[in-house]
Amino acid sequence: MTVGSARNVNERASGGAAPRPLCWAVDLGTFHYGRAWDLQGGLVRARLADEVPDLLLFVEHPHVYTLGRAGDDRHVLWDRRLLAQRGVEIYHVDRGGDVTYHGPGQAVGYPIIALRRHGLDAHRYLRDLEEVLIRALAEFGIRGGRVPGMTGVWVDNAKIAAIGVKFTRWVTSHGFALNVNTDLSYFEGIIPCGLSNRNVTSMQELLGRTVAMADVHAALRRQFAAVFGLDVQPQPVELLRPWLQETGGAPGRGSARAGAEFGRRRA
Repeated sequence: MTVGSARNVNERASGGAAPRPLCWAVDLGTFHYGRAWDLQGGLVRARLADEVPDLLLFVEHPHVYTLGRAGDDRHVLWDRRLLAQRGVEIYHVDRGGDVTYHGPGQAVGYPIIALRRHGLDAHRYLRDLEEVLIRALAEFGIRGGRVPGMTGVWVDNAKIAAIGVKFTRWVTSHGFALNVNTDLSYFEGIIPCGLSNRNVTSMQELLGRTVAMADVHAALRRQFAAVFGLDVQPQPVELLRPWLQETGGAPGRGSARAGAEFGRRRA
């Protein structure tokens, strides 16, 4: 299925200068994790077929723990009863990394980018994602940084953003999770990323106030455009309707079931 022509929209003139490649930024709102995973798969196939330009999806998930390809079930500390009581689902997924948490108040970003078209390799892509997050945090007066040998963004000894990605013929999926107004108590149910000696933090905790998610998304869009050299344009959810229909309907439809369900899904 094709929505417009990705090639045509990437070739728009820009005052005589070479245009930046187009990237659609779409905010899906609250969105069930399993459906978001399925949606990414459909959009990766669409990107490979040139049916869409590069994409940056924003979501907030209901409470969920995801274990990547390096995931260890022993790093989930809560038992089945407590997981159900706290409304947490578990997914085994096809990204890199160990276990992490997603939930309300977290800015989750799923870039779907054709890396080779931008001359990027996997290592450079990960470092560039970190740079986007570091620059976005700086807009709020938060000094984020890297820890040698680790992926993600840190403030002192506390992790504020996790990264875990997948590459399909050099098109990316999965992405990053930035703790904005996150309930950090949910990290007590796991050993985040398999690191038992590291803390987690959030923008809310560091700033002492609630942070508007729309402001965070705007900062991430700006810095994503700057770091990756893209023309990042916000687009309505309706633009993805053909792929959303393949996952079961409109955004958020599955999220109400999250508190009642407990399941595992393997890639």
